[in-house]
Amino acid sequence: MGVKLAKTAGFCMGVKRAVDIVLDMASKKGHQTIYTYGPLIHNPQTIELLRERGIVPITDPGELENIPAGALMVIRAHGIPPLEKKKLEDRGFTIIDATCPKVTRVQKIIEKHAADGFTILIVGDREHPEVNGLSGFAGEAGVILGSPKEIDRLPHFARVCLVAQTTQSMDVYDRIVEKVKKRFPDAVIFDTICDSTEKRQAEIETLAGESDAIFVVGGKNSANTRRLAELATLRDKPTFHIETANEIEKINLNNYRHIGVSAGASTPNWIIDRVVDSLNSRMGVREEMLHRLLKIWTFAVITDIYSAIGAGFLALAAMLLQGMAVSPLHVFAASFYVYAMHVFNRFINRKTSSISSFREESYLIHEKAYLTTAVISICASLAIAFRAGTESFLVLAAISLLGVLYNTTFLPVGFGFKSLRDIPGSKNVSTAFAWAIAAALLPRLDNGSLLVPSLWISFLFTAGIVFVRSAMSDILDIQRDRLIGKETLPVLIGEGKTLIILKFVSIFLFAMLLFSSLVGASTSLGFLQLPTIFYMWICFKLYDKRLAFSGVVLEGILESGYIIAGLGSLGWLAATAFLAW
Repeated sequence: MGVKLAKTAGFCMGVKRAVDIVLDMASKKGHQTIYTYGPLIHNPQTIELLRERGIVPITDPGELENIPAGALMVIRAHGIPPLEKKKLEDRGFTIIDATCPKVTRVQKIIEKHAADGFTILIVGDREHPEVNGLSGFAGEAGVILGSPKEIDRLPHFARVCLVAQTTQSMDVYDRIVEKVKKRFPDAVIFDTICDSTEKRQAEIETLAGESDAIFVVGGKNSANTRRLAELATLRDKPTFHIETANEIEKINLNNYRHIGVSAGASTPNWIIDRVVDSLNSRMGVREEMLHRLLKIWTFAVITDIYSAIGAGFLALAAMLLQGMAVSPLHVFAASFYVYAMHVFNRFINRKTSSISSFREESYLIHEKAYLTTAVISICASLAIAFRAGTESFLVLAAISLLGVLYNTTFLPVGFGFKSLRDIPGSKNVSTAFAWAIAAALLPRLDNGSLLVPSLWISFLFTAGIVFVRSAMSDILDIQRDRLIGKETLPVLIGEGKTLIILKFVSIFLFAMLLFSSLVGASTSLGFLQLPTIFYMWICFKLYDKRLAFSGVVLEGILESGYIIAGLGSLGWLAATAFLAW
């Protein structure tokens, strides 16, 4: 039993390119409104997020009358007819062409062959904007075909060129090609269906054969999403075309043990994640122990309990790397602090942390419970620090205050940033240092010199693995972060460069642990922490596989690095106790 997500689900290349173009423009143009000639993509949730960034779709030609000359006008990925583009230019708009390169290829094929005297047969949906644009390049020479049977009604054409809408059904196009070859033996035929479309359609057919039911996620007005649902239905499988996870509540899942999930080319990853998480939650109620454990694990990830446990394990590892006696109070102090800061910051900055993520529903429903436990946690953490010593209390109070202020607008006008959060890439560094202070520095403050090498080795180890986990999470969330205008490190410098930095950090940590343990600058626990670095390298591979898992599972996998560090520490502690005995 389970939920299987198609690897091809989510934004295709053309949609991602168009979204990236307008988001880059929005970042550079500030408060200037950017218009798109029609909805940029067929996904209402994404369109609303874009509207909040000042990216406004034009859905009625009459709206153009109210737009000033010189305004930025983006042509969406579907493309438009050349005459329409000329009209926009004549109105004085600044045109930015975000037409998908694969659609542009088809446009050029049509334009060339129409000029050479060919009749252009375009296979596609007559009402689809891409087909409208392609037809414009054919002019009077264009004929749109929606099904194989329409070929029989065509008059004789001396020269025929056949192309397809890039998101057309492979089965339909193959049947039309066969009939065109018989009717027009000398026809010039092009394979113009996007390879992404081919992969999605092939995968949905395979998924339908392996599943009891299929869920297809995407806009109801999206042609490629509807086509995926149609293909699954043709395989005699119950198929549900939904736009959001909320629609699952109305569907009875009792008869399905294996559910396949795919999504259209305009469906954002976080919406897909919410659907997968919701399905897992609904189905897990009926299952055996393994799935119950999975449900408990995902609950811990969603509620930030898993992060809190991880912080406690890192505090344990930091104390043992320094050769200190383990203080359970400092383990709990780190756990309580991290939990409280996570919850407070999610509520202070809900749009960029919990809203539109797998945590959204939980935080909306249990708001009072979260805030109450967070207040109790920060009080407990400060009380433990106060008991440990004045210095520990003051340092923890200071970083707690900074943690709350991080997402709060308090900087003066004209400073350049409204809050510390607005400083590009600051989140990853500030999170890493806050965890390292709580886990590695606080236990040492009232228990010896701060100049010993083992303290800073444990500090860098803790900060390093938290930095890597934080940045990896941002890489996986880059699509959502770009849409809402959150300038994380991957958004700032790109996914590829961020990965290079993280790999260098992991290599440094590996060398530091190995060398410090060999020369006695830290305890031999450094050897048993090397698997934590190996686990990081495994997580780097998730970058290429991120659509194979839901968001909550990916987050849990990344945070499990903390647990591995803790298990290595417990193993080392048990081994040293046994040898001493």
